[in-house]
Amino acid sequence: MATTIDAPRAPYSSAPRHRGINWEKWGWVYMRASGVVLLILIFGHLFVNLMLGDGIKAIDFAFVGGKWSDPFWQWWDVIMLWLAFIHGGNGMRTIVNDYATRPAMRTILKGAIAVAVVVLIVLGTLVVFTFDPCPANGLPSELPDFCSTL
Repeated sequence: MATTIDAPRAPYSSAPRHRGINWEKWGWVYMRASGVVLLILIFGHLFVNLMLGDGIKAIDFAFVGGKWSDPFWQWWDVIMLWLAFIHGGNGMRTIVNDYATRPAMRTILKGAIAVAVVVLIVLGTLVVFTFDPCPANGLPSELPDFCSTL
C-alpha cells in the first residue's frame, strides 16, 4: 500500500528570492536566540520571586514596589517584556504566513499583530519605569499602608 503526500501549499510565489534581506532567516534566528535568553530571564525571575525569601506569600503590591525601585530589576523585567512580546508577535506572524491564503488578509492580520505588540510594549515599559507606589500628591486614605511609614 503506497501513500502519497500532497505538495505543501506555497503562500507566496514559488520562485526563490535572492535579493534583499532574508527576513524569514533573521526571524528564525531571533526566535532561537530570544528563546534561550527568555529561558534565563524567566527562570531567574521565578527563582527570585518564588524561591528566595518567603515565596509566593511575599508577593504583593509592596513586593513589586520594592523590586521596581531598583533599576536592575526594572531593566530585567523590561528586557523580559520586550523579548517575550516580540517573540510572541514573530510566532503569530509565522502562523499568519502559514495559514492566511489571501494577501490582503495576511497584510491586515500582520498589521494588527504589529500594532498590538507595539502598544503592549509601550504600555508595559511605561508601567515599569513610571511605577510609584507612594505618589507625593496622593490622598493618605487611598495610599497603601506602607506609604505612611516613608
